[in-house]
Amino acid sequence: MTHQQLPKSMTHTHTDESPIPLEKIRGLLPDWLKRFLPTGGGDADDDHGRSMFGFTVFLLSESIVFLSFFLTYTALRLTSDQWLPPGVKGPDLSTYVIINSVVLVSSSFVIQAAEDALMHHNLKKFRLLWLTTSAMGVFFLVGEIKEWLGLDFGLSTGQVGGTFYLLTGFHGLHVFTGILLQVIMFLRSFRAGNYEKSHFGVKATTLFWHFVDVIWVILFSLVYLWRA
Repeated sequence: MTHQQLPKSMTHTHTDESPIPLEKIRGLLPDWLKRFLPTGGGDADDDHGRSMFGFTVFLLSESIVFLSFFLTYTALRLTSDQWLPPGVKGPDLSTYVIINSVVLVSSSFVIQAAEDALMHHNLKKFRLLWLTTSAMGVFFLVGEIKEWLGLDFGLSTGQVGGTFYLLTGFHGLHVFTGILLQVIMFLRSFRAGNYEKSHFGVKATTLFWHFVDVIWVILFSLVYLWRA
């Protein structure tokens, strides 16, 4: 028996005693954001809502880590008299890097379309778009590795080397993690009735991928657009 089928006497809702009118604030948010927040003070039987909220908190903690990296990078750039060592031109905003970035950011639209297809019970379209997203992620990672191999500086080349490889490498690790999550969700789509009760895995993976893309936009602006 699902939560929707349970009589009210069998459900358990935690009363929201916060002095802040959270439900009213939630009502002002757009629909795409509401789904990541708990409702009614936290329904004890709402496993999907609690799981999604917990995953959102996890992403917020990841955001703090990236924010600390970005602030450190900015501080170093602003206080460094010579950011690039002699003979080093630094990260190059090449056509290849731009294409790589466009592919990754575009994948957010593809994975969102895949999630929408699953919501409409179109598994064939979901699988096609989901695999396309994974392929775009792999394309980005391969391109990033090729870029690393062609750079004229290494990890130990001053501040530019340490910060560049830390930022791009840590982000690349998240891209790799996102691809692994996508593969797991894709394989689960072949289990009969797997997505009839809950779409938490797909929704969480989609949110994680959006997060990865937003982080890249910020990182791209700091590393490639902010020229020395």
